[in-house]
Amino acid sequence: MKSYDFGIVGLGVMGRNLLLNMADHKFAVAGLDLDREKAESLQNEATAEQDVKATTEAQEFVNLIRKPRAIMLLVPAGKPVDSAIHSLLPHLEEGDIIIDGGNSYFPDTDRRFTELAEKNIHFFGMGISGGEKGARFGPSMMPGGDRKAYERLRPIFEAIAAKVNGDPCVEYLGNGSAGNYVKMVHNGIEYGIMQLIAEVYDLMKRGYGISDEKIQQTFAEWKESEVQSFLVEITADILNTFDDEGNRLVNVISDWAKSKGTGKWTSQNAMDLQAPVPVIDAAVTMRDMSKFKPERIEAAKKLTWTPAQKEFNETALLAQLKDAFYFAMINTYAQGLVQLSIASETYGYELNLEVVAKIWRGGCIIRAAVLEDFRQAYSRNPSLKNILLDDAIAANLIRTQEGARAIIKDAVDQGVPVAAFMNALSYFDSYRSERLATNIIQAQRDYFGAHTYERIDREGVFHTQWN
Repeated sequence: MKSYDFGIVGLGVMGRNLLLNMADHKFAVAGLDLDREKAESLQNEATAEQDVKATTEAQEFVNLIRKPRAIMLLVPAGKPVDSAIHSLLPHLEEGDIIIDGGNSYFPDTDRRFTELAEKNIHFFGMGISGGEKGARFGPSMMPGGDRKAYERLRPIFEAIAAKVNGDPCVEYLGNGSAGNYVKMVHNGIEYGIMQLIAEVYDLMKRGYGISDEKIQQTFAEWKESEVQSFLVEITADILNTFDDEGNRLVNVISDWAKSKGTGKWTSQNAMDLQAPVPVIDAAVTMRDMSKFKPERIEAAKKLTWTPAQKEFNETALLAQLKDAFYFAMINTYAQGLVQLSIASETYGYELNLEVVAKIWRGGCIIRAAVLEDFRQAYSRNPSLKNILLDDAIAANLIRTQEGARAIIKDAVDQGVPVAAFMNALSYFDSYRSERLATNIIQAQRDYFGAHTYERIDREGVFHTQWN
């Protein structure tokens, strides 16, 4: 029987596209799906030059793959992953590898890693970013698991990954659930930057009264600037898309935003780690706020604000807005990268943040020009606690902070919500404050709960009998 290099369970769009990507790079690949139509669709889509086999039988599928077997699961997170593993286990042997390529919550990955290790089967949690097109032509991939077992996967993953300056946007990240954890934080950063872009759009349209055409042109121009990113690029495309009746499509799309929960996981775990990520928190909150549509309609009639008339110099304003977006975007990435650093130490991942920045530069949803700046910053100083402390990045923040402060003031005056921008600036101002006002909180805690406090002028722990 012919043997195949790699197998994927789940032949939806992502699974099918990844298999075809591998086949493009001359790997023999097999796919399994219980839905016969999906299996036949993959077989029909493959060209004569692609070595692809699809089946609906688990035992046949496992037997097709050369040993040690490498099998990726691309099924919905949660119970479907456990079910897929359970269906494969009777046919697997010691040394085989299972890779979960979905957005699984990292504690689930740790559990599966431990359970399968007891059977001498390697388990990887791997984040995949880039959507359908990325899967087909080059994603960013974030694998975590057993380092030695990764060598079986590395040639295939490096071949199919996106490339930046010849470097594949995939690399072994760390132990256990490191890959799923990095993807979770990636998604949190994604939430933050998407919210910042939404606030830029809202400010231009509702706050400053800029025309739809000019807003689209602005995002198109930003694609060629220091704020270049995939999310900016697709925003320019979105704003230039019209429906069958000639309406700019974005103007007729509901503002009731959906989410799958990965941003929430980032915020929840950041609080567990005491890692402040206020922009991500704000982005999650604003998606939740969008769901209160009926109440917002009522509130718009009662909770009114009439802004004072103000003249704006459009050219100067847009320059400030770009500076503000750059400033807030850097602070958003900074928060996520600090969370990764704290998580790595807490969970024993042994992450290298230069590698993380490197593989995020291409293929993934949060790819942006600034990621090369981050990679260089970590290359200069691998022990860098926060990218805001890098001299080059700090200089750019000092240069652009005035724009951030100005547009936030304008937003307040105009009554336009900019929770992400406000939280980016608050993070920056808090981080650069040698002394915060939390001394008063320490005193309050001791006053009502005898929780004690420390002093700055002498050693020891103190309690006061407050009057």
